[in-house]
Amino acid sequence: MSSIEEIREERLKKVALLREKGIEPYPITSHRTHTNTAFLAAFDEGMGTVTLAGRILSIRGQGGISFIDLYDGTQKAQCVVRKDDLGDETFTLFIDTTDVGDFVEVTGSAFTTNRGMSSVLATSVRMLTKSLRPIPDGWYGLKDEDERYRKRYLDILQSEEVRDRIRKRSVFWNAIRTFMLERDFVEVETPVLETLTGGAEARPFVTHHHALDIDVFLRISVGELWQKKLMVGGLPKTFEIGRIFRNEGMSHEHAQDYTSFEFYEAYQDAEKGVPMLIELYRTVAQKTFGTLLFTIGGFTVDLGAPWERYDFNALMQKAYGFDPRDVVVDTVRAQLTSEHIPHEDTIDVGRGVDLLWKKIRKMIAGPAILTGMPVYLEPLAKKSPHDPRTVERYQILLAGSEVGKAFNELNDPVDQRERFIDQQALRDAGDDEAQMADFEYVEAMEYGMPPMFGFGVSERLFSFLAGTSIREAQIFPLMRPRSE
Repeated sequence: MSSIEEIREERLKKVALLREKGIEPYPITSHRTHTNTAFLAAFDEGMGTVTLAGRILSIRGQGGISFIDLYDGTQKAQCVVRKDDLGDETFTLFIDTTDVGDFVEVTGSAFTTNRGMSSVLATSVRMLTKSLRPIPDGWYGLKDEDERYRKRYLDILQSEEVRDRIRKRSVFWNAIRTFMLERDFVEVETPVLETLTGGAEARPFVTHHHALDIDVFLRISVGELWQKKLMVGGLPKTFEIGRIFRNEGMSHEHAQDYTSFEFYEAYQDAEKGVPMLIELYRTVAQKTFGTLLFTIGGFTVDLGAPWERYDFNALMQKAYGFDPRDVVVDTVRAQLTSEHIPHEDTIDVGRGVDLLWKKIRKMIAGPAILTGMPVYLEPLAKKSPHDPRTVERYQILLAGSEVGKAFNELNDPVDQRERFIDQQALRDAGDDEAQMADFEYVEAMEYGMPPMFGFGVSERLFSFLAGTSIREAQIFPLMRPRSE
């Protein structure tokens, strides 16, 4: 069996042979008249001359006839190449220089084979791109996930499932975009490079801006504080779909750079906005996957069923016997130890309660709306008028995980300043995921920020509904460079 380098050298010789014959193996353009799908849909032996183009997936035949399967990204079409039609010299050159993996252009007439296969009977074949490496045989038989991700283009080429998932990603995000535009939201773009990160609790990526000679951060939210400043500026309904970056761990549900979506609506509150969120999820799921019923991680989730409502504090009290609104740190640490949940000895109340909550969350199938989170868990949400120890946060739960959060956004600048000071104290104590104190944002609030609710969800939702990991659902997941 020839090595990759031996095959590459042989194909380079074929490139040279084509050029000796005055044929450019990498021409500028194609003269394709039909996609494969359009050709097969309109197939008629009287349709006249057609030209198809695409990658050769297989070559079969012997003697004076060859059958090639041509794939152009829409579907496969068969082309029949005969010596009698091309002539001896042209047919021989075709056989001697053409391999599986090459892109070619086939011109000819619609033709039905003896087996009833709609095909093109070639009168000419033109090289469009001479491939130098072979497409691996049985690629999908490989179990090496690392190799599939590194050579994702081959994974895409040979897996209809992966190609279909990429198409569905496009439908998913455009369904969200259409949903928002139809409701008169304005799509915006906010900075990706920030001098302070805001809108989430996460460790950021840091880089240096040479022109300004300052360190900056890649954003960890889709412009939350920027979009709220737009509310101050008089734009009452905005949304953004964009990449965010979090320098944290990797898991089935977590990536470091991924697409997320956030919107904000002035003069509205989250409780009144919940029906719109449910409609959003149902609309996007139906348009993307054609169903509202999903199997996710062992859970059966029906987005069309009534959505359950849970209170955070009631669930925590039932599971652990303490009220998270008033709990002290020693109680939290003792409970973590009792539950055998790994943690630092110096963990604070917020981080500890969050770890305990995640154990409960894993058992909830959803779809469900969770409310009642303590203030210390959400520094940007408005306190509840019914219980100032909690905030107005509405968390969407599916299959044991969080897949979306809505807030009644805090617009009291004095309260916001105090919470930023508390978060900064956590950072000063070594918590690099606590939020940075952004007093320029507080200044904007002091000019007057309307009441509003906001919502955000990431591509984790897409991966959940697609039934795969977030890494698998990404087109080109980040990989560690291969060591040479």
